[in-house]
Amino acid sequence: MRPQDILKYLQRTPFQPFRLCLSDGRSFEIRHPEMAMVGRSAVIIGVPDPEEEEPIYERSFDCSIMHITSLEPIDGLDSGKKR
Repeated sequence: MRPQDILKYLQRTPFQPFRLCLSDGRSFEIRHPEMAMVGRSAVIIGVPDPEEEEPIYERSFDCSIMHITSLEPIDGLDSGKKR
């Protein structure tokens, strides 16, 4: 995975939520482009409170880009899954 691959997902117009999957089995849903900041070797992911309507993060995670295994679009059928 390259930083440019992640930026491509974040910069889509209109934005489409996606799931970022890691090599340790964890995944994070990116529902707003403001909730991920891409660096050369890591992505900082903001995780909002599930009760919050606005994209304001409650906590954040640093994810090494080399541990990102895939980016998956989130469709309407599985959008209830939170991590």
